[in-house]
Order: sequence, then C-alpha cells, then structure tokens
Amino acid sequence: MDLQTAIQETQCALNLVLNNKFSEALDLLKPWWRDSMYHALGYSSILVMQATMTFEHRDIQAAMATIKEALQTCQRKSPCCCCVCVCVCVCVCVCVLCVCVFAEEMHAEICYAECLLQKATLTFVQDENMISFIKGGIKIRTSYQIYKDCQNVLNVSQDLAAQSDAFRQFEGGVKLGIGSFNLMLSLLPQRILRLLEVIGFSGNRGFGLSQLREGASSHSLRAILCSLTLLFYRTYVSLILGTGEGNLVEAEALLEPYQQKYPKVGLSHWVLTYELCGVFQARALYEECISSQQEWKQIHHLCFWELMWTHSYQQEWQQAYRYADLLCKESRWSKAIYVYQKAAILSMMSEEDVKETGEDITELFRSVEGLKQRLAGKSIPTEKFAVRKSRRYKAANPVPLVIPALEMMYVWNGFTIVGKRADSTEALLVTIETAEEQLHNDPHPSEFHPDDSCLVQMLKGLCLKHLGRLLQAELCFTQVLSSESRIRYDHYLIPFTLYELGLLYKEQGDFTKATAYIENAKANYKDYSMESRLHFRIHAALSSLKGSPGGTP
Repeated sequence: MDLQTAIQETQCALNLVLNNKFSEALDLLKPWWRDSMYHALGYSSILVMQATMTFEHRDIQAAMATIKEALQTCQRKSPCCCCVCVCVCVCVCVCVLCVCVFAEEMHAEICYAECLLQKATLTFVQDENMISFIKGGIKIRTSYQIYKDCQNVLNVSQDLAAQSDAFRQFEGGVKLGIGSFNLMLSLLPQRILRLLEVIGFSGNRGFGLSQLREGASSHSLRAILCSLTLLFYRTYVSLILGTGEGNLVEAEALLEPYQQKYPKVGLSHWVLTYELCGVFQARALYEECISSQQEWKQIHHLCFWELMWTHSYQQEWQQAYRYADLLCKESRWSKAIYVYQKAAILSMMSEEDVKETGEDITELFRSVEGLKQRLAGKSIPTEKFAVRKSRRYKAANPVPLVIPALEMMYVWNGFTIVGKRADSTEALLVTIETAEEQLHNDPHPSEFHPDDSCLVQMLKGLCLKHLGRLLQAELCFTQVLSSESRIRYDHYLIPFTLYELGLLYKEQGDFTKATAYIENAKANYKDYSMESRLHFRIHAALSSLKGSPGGTP
C-alpha cells in the first residue's frame, strides 16, 4: 500500500462516513488498517467516534485496543517518531531524491499525533479518576509538540511542498492540527491559559483561524475537517462558550462546496445546520437526518437534543417532552441532565397534559442526584447545577421550581437564538411575566422567593434586551443586583447578571461601562454554579471589547 493510494482510500472512507455509510467505510479500511498508517487512522477514528457516542464499555475497550495498534503502525513508518522532524530538516537540504522517504515519515508523524489525540479522548471517557485525566493531558501535550515540530519542517520545505502532492497533504495535516490547537486554546480564560503556557502551550486565535482557513481552501484530505472545525467554532462553540455572535457569512461560504457532495444530511449536517439556516428552519433537516440512516442511533440522539430545544424555544412543551423522554430512555451521555430537562419541561405543562404522560415530576427531580457522573474525580458542572436545583424536591412538601425549562434555556445560551425572532421572544416574555405575577401575589413566600424573583427578573431583562427595550432591560438587571444580599441559594445569578448588563452596555456603545461590569463579574465572584462556563463567556466578551492578543476574532 503506497502513500498516495492510502490517502485516496482514506478520502473515500471519509466521504462514506459523511454520507452515513459507516459500515462501508469500515469495510474499505479494515483490510489494511494494521499495515497502512492512513487506514489505521481512519479505522480507529470511526471506532473512537462510535465509542464517544455510545459510552458503552465494550465500544470504548474495542476503540482503545484499535488506537493502540494504530499508534504502533504509525511508529513502524517512523522509526524515531519523536526525533524524525529534525532528521528530515537536515535531509531535505541534502538530497531531493529522498522526498518519498521523507514524506512517508512526515505523514507518520501527523497520523501519530492525531491518533494520540484520539487516545487522550478515550482516556478521559474510559476512567473517571484524576490519574486518567493527567495521562490524557500528557498525550495531548505530546501531540501538540509533534505538530509544532512538523510545522518547523513545513517552514523549511515550502519548495518541496509546492511540487509534491504528498507534501501538500502533509501541509493540510499540519494546518488542521496547529490551527485547531491555537483556536481552542485561545478560548480558554486567561488564568487557565497562563498555567498551560508554563508547560509549552500557547493559543493565538487569529493564527489558528488563518491556518484552518488555509487548510479548508486546500485540496487535501483534511480540507473538510478544517471546514468542519471552523463551522463548529462559528456556530456551536460561539454559542455555548462565547457570546453567541457566530459568523454565519463565513459558515455559509464553508458549507457551500459540500452541499451536493454530502446530500444524505447525516453527521455532517448536525454540525453544519445548527445555526446556519436558523434553528427554527433547521427542524426539518434534523428530522431528515434521523430518517436518513438507522445504523448509528447515537446520531439520532444529537438530533433529539436539538429538536427538544427547537420545540422548547417555541414553548411547544409536549413535543419537547417527547424528545427529552427519548433521550432519557436511549442515550447514555448524561442521564442526570436528560432527566432534569424532562422534569423541567413537564413543569411548564398543564396538570392535564402531565397526567397524560404518566410522569411524576417530583420523583423525576428527586432521581437526578443519583444519576450524576464524575470526570477526573469531579462532577460535571451542568450536572452539578441540575443536582443543586433538584434538591428543592427532597423536602416532604417541596417548593416547585419557577420556569425551570427557561432557566436551562439560559444555561445553554438559548435566549441568544430565540432573541433573533421577536414573536418567539414576546411569547417567552409573556410566560416570564406570568411567573413574575404569581410570585408577587404569593401569600406565603418561601425561603426560595428572593432567588426565584431574581431569576425571573434576569430572564425578563434578557427578553427585553433582545426586543430592543434596553432601558427596561437595564432596570430588570439592576433590580437583580440590588437584591444580592437576599439571595440564599442561586448565587450564580449575580455574576451572570453583571455579565449580561455588561453586554447590554456594549450594545449601547458604552464600552467602558461594559468592560467594568464584565470585569466585576470576573474578579469579584467565585465558587458559584457554572463558574467555568461564565468565565469562557467573559473571556469571549472581553476579547471582542478589547481585541484578543492573537487578532480580532
């Protein structure tokens, strides 16, 4: 199996995966996966993807065994895998006739680095203790260093890269790795990035984006992977870990070349359509994705999650409940979140509709704590948040949560999506104001009353902001801040409200005030629910206000 044929067959397998033909892709790669580094990389990648989707112990073990053999295959192609970059730099200057040998060894380096990242991913999901977390981190650091070495080789061999398809393919691999590392590291809050810089990591967002764009515009095997990484960043990552300001113009340009090539609306479209055509119009595409293949049910679960939210955004609670229920029954990713989400949705429905489902809301909330998982010895922040909120139902006479589905909508930054449609935002505002009135008229306020009132005011402020009623939104936010001393449980509301008020001032063009409020949330509050998630958003907001060190995002 020569290098060029291996790359071509792996490209065919990637095309099959993106068109939902997973078994065919595995069949194509299987005969050579123990002898060809690209077949090994492709074969293990599919199994790793399956393992991280199913969370089944059997799938994780099979993927781990495969990735170990894949790493050995790469090492056989590169006798001194850690030092070969230096050797190639010297040899390129000496003898152009050895280009084929150099290319083989360079591709072995790139494939080894990618396999190492996959093994790190499996290490994180295989065990829940801190030792596994550290081992995974070491693998990531080694992979990162290999990419940096390969970039050095690329810098001294540009002439060869222009003449050789093998070197152009190698260049595509370097740009994918270096670009992804720089982009993802740049998302980290400064306090974390400073620690990582001590051990050799660095993140430059502008450089990362430029590398990925160059990789996406190439004709290499990894061009589609560069495009998918950019699309994922511009839509999903910007929404969950940023301020929700995605670049849809670039996303459309990246998607356009692949619309006819991958018509089956499978895994690729879960990433590509999330926000591209508007989450409300995307519903039909998610449903088409479900019907397009039955081989990997886990892809259905990705669509169930999105469909649950599209119905929630329009307050179609019965339909949202249907998908939340399916996730509870079929997916192993996060039972605690799924059960909490289902109970939260049921809380928004009428008593008659809840009775028809046969569900007991109180029992669902009480079961959440027993379902939480641990990663590296610690609870997952969103699950921890769900557990804390559910504890209200432990009492013999529990005090129901107030609009919990809308609170979770905010946790996932859903108000940014709903805010793009005035009619849906107005409908949410009506629901929030109904809850506000009920709290105001409560003859026997509970100990949770101040917390619930502040939550309602913060969500009301968000709706008003998106409707352009900025002065009213500001009043809602300041009302929450003035109640800080009365909050007993939901302490996260104050720093999050400071952040939202900062964004409001940014929208008004008062960047000085915006920065002051966001910096206040960053510097003066700690040990609250979802602290790390807010720090990601704060980092993105401050970067957009001041300009990030690596360039404008």
